[in-house]
Amino acid sequence: MKIDEACVGCIIKQSLKVAHAINASQSLEHTLLTTVEQMSQNFSFELSPPEIAADVYETMAQLAHKEDLYDEVKALSTHKALSFMPLLKEQLLRSKNKLLTATKIAVAGNVIDLAAEVEFDLKEELGKIFHTEFSHNDFEKLQERLANAKNVVVLGDNVGEHIFDHLYIQTLQELYPQIAFSYMVRGTPIINDVTLKEAKEAGFDTLCELVDSGVNTPGFTYNRATPYAQKLFDQADLVISKGMGNYECLTPSHKEGICFLLKVKCNVVASSLGQEVGDIVCKMA
Repeated sequence: MKIDEACVGCIIKQSLKVAHAINASQSLEHTLLTTVEQMSQNFSFELSPPEIAADVYETMAQLAHKEDLYDEVKALSTHKALSFMPLLKEQLLRSKNKLLTATKIAVAGNVIDLAAEVEFDLKEELGKIFHTEFSHNDFEKLQERLANAKNVVVLGDNVGEHIFDHLYIQTLQELYPQIAFSYMVRGTPIINDVTLKEAKEAGFDTLCELVDSGVNTPGFTYNRATPYAQKLFDQADLVISKGMGNYECLTPSHKEGICFLLKVKCNVVASSLGQEVGDIVCKMA
């Protein structure tokens, strides 16, 4: 996806979100806002929103003298996500369709998104996710792909959400023991994107193959990935792509067999998918 005019205003607003999240002084908040406004005048409409965001967030991190802008917020997101695990594991135990239940849990985790145009409450989403249908429903196609797959790549998205991904992959391994799973994370902290640090803390390195994609964008930008990440991506029988950033970067893609799992949280992505803000999507491409 290329950026839209609406994306420009959204990215500018992110500077204020960052300022509030890091308790910036009034002076720093002004600097962040004016700097991003100036940068926005030169945004290339040939790039995806995550590619634009990468440069913006790197600049804001430098101005704030922080390596990871959202380190404290990410820790809180992880703690909150972990608090729901006993309930969700119980839900899985009682489920008559574990794959569907686990997939819904994975999508519910996608509401943890600090860069979203519209924010959703995690507790509320978990309360209704099991009774909500996919607005774009390719779940049966996902099921067919999994039944015939030998290797699957899961593209991680945000911190907190990754806790739900861990449970998802655990369930997939139980249901499809013939599949080798890889979990791919960002190369550097960008917004609240999951990196090797948070993934190792969650135990992904002992659950499946954990891969640093090398990308510095809040979405899997193929041409910025390491050669190994590109090879895994290309050779996967199925790629499960979590979240809007990955969708924006991989629409379109040279790769077939991508399943996009996401909560729609902005009007631009809603328009691209032909859905509404707030819908949940399971889309094969």
